[in-house]
Amino acid sequence: MPIMLNTILREAGLDPKDIRLIRHKDNRAKKGRSPYELWRDDRPKFELYQSTQSFGNRKKLTAPFWAVFVVNHEEKTMFTGLYSVKYRGLLEQDLPMPHDDGIEKAGSCDVFDLTLQDKLTDLIGRLFIDWGPGALAWIQYAERNEKTITELRHSFTEPEFPGFMNFIEPLSQLKKLPASWISVLKNSRGIYLLTCPKTKEQYVGSASGKDGFWGRWQDYIQTGDGGNVALKNRDTSDYQVSILEVAGTSANIEEILGMEYRWKKKLQSREMGLNRN
Repeated sequence: MPIMLNTILREAGLDPKDIRLIRHKDNRAKKGRSPYELWRDDRPKFELYQSTQSFGNRKKLTAPFWAVFVVNHEEKTMFTGLYSVKYRGLLEQDLPMPHDDGIEKAGSCDVFDLTLQDKLTDLIGRLFIDWGPGALAWIQYAERNEKTITELRHSFTEPEFPGFMNFIEPLSQLKKLPASWISVLKNSRGIYLLTCPKTKEQYVGSASGKDGFWGRWQDYIQTGDGGNVALKNRDTSDYQVSILEVAGTSANIEEILGMEYRWKKKLQSREMGLNRN
């Protein structure tokens, strides 16, 4: 016999008639952060993100409580908290969007004051439900929509780092990585590969400085070329980054440069790529 979400709500002393079910899955911000990533990495910005809503949803959103869910990296609907809700009014002043580039203009949307409740906090990041066929209906009335509990985990967990040889990401997605992955990349040095999705060319580089692979890749994000001669003379690209070889903790710069030279020779990245030395 499946356990239903409304059963859990009632056991916590809550009436489903007072609750709206909210499911955040916003894929419009290709270079920004998803609601799940905001919740994981910056809770104040997540609260800001969900506090502003369009006028058309005011009636549906006006309720004593929201039971809030986000769609995580596994495409599963995960519980992020029960909030008391109070409609404040129109947005008072221009507000930078917390999840993407852009500005919410004063008066352009509604604002709700949300307060995370103590009830059900032990289920945050652990409880998952089947949202059902109405995936596009991200606001639903709890008493009209029974949701099946699909999973209850021991604790909130992120996916493990896939290993250096399996790591492949576009530069634009690096800021979305879990903190544990970033820590691994900061503490590792070695040889990496950039590939251009536009021209199909490749560049072999080395990461030997502070913050390892992560620090070196930030140079490309900030400048577009990382100081590389051939990359300066071309349009900015969202290079794909991968790792070719990891240096030992005792390796010095000369040894890492030797590794880089070997990979340039193997891949012929000077003759058929973007390396110029």
